[in-house]
Amino acid sequence: MHFLEYYYKTVIKYDLVNKFFYKNINELPEIKKIILNFGGKNAKIKNFAATLLALELITTKKGIITKTKKPNLFLKIQKGKPAGCKVILKKKSMYNFLTTFLIEITPSLKNFLIFNKEFRSLNNFSFNLSGKELTFSELNDHYHLSKTLSYLNITIITNVQTKKELFFLLKSFNLPFKNSSKLK
Repeated sequence: MHFLEYYYKTVIKYDLVNKFFYKNINELPEIKKIILNFGGKNAKIKNFAATLLALELITTKKGIITKTKKPNLFLKIQKGKPAGCKVILKKKSMYNFLTTFLIEITPSLKNFLIFNKEFRSLNNFSFNLSGKELTFSELNDHYHLSKTLSYLNITIITNVQTKKELFFLLKSFNLPFKNSSKLK
């Protein structure tokens, strides 16, 4: 069992029960999965291969190249062309990435994550990291890969019912937030 999973089961679950007073143990919020998505800067297949390889180095999981669903004449994007790459992390690989993110990336963040009051969906929280903020130790030996990366979109998917639960759950895992006291 991963130590973050153990921490969730032994500490965070009890904090959630004491703060929100659940009637059923199945109502407890938890992180279900984390989706990592690199957007494509250029439409060259060489750049997509580099970003896919970087994503696989970071997560040790096989990535998927995403394709465009609709054409956009203004941006000169054709339907079915590569648009980025993504990896879906669950269970142990999710906790491994979360550990790496908390230990390596979070201390170097100058701009903290802003917890907005408005969400597209209540069950997920999404934020972007620019190429300069991506200081994963796995990419240190591969400078040619790290210079082609544009931004990493990280989406954390949960099963919460309210915004307060979402904020409490993510804050319990020590994610750095700014403007947290103004949450309704």
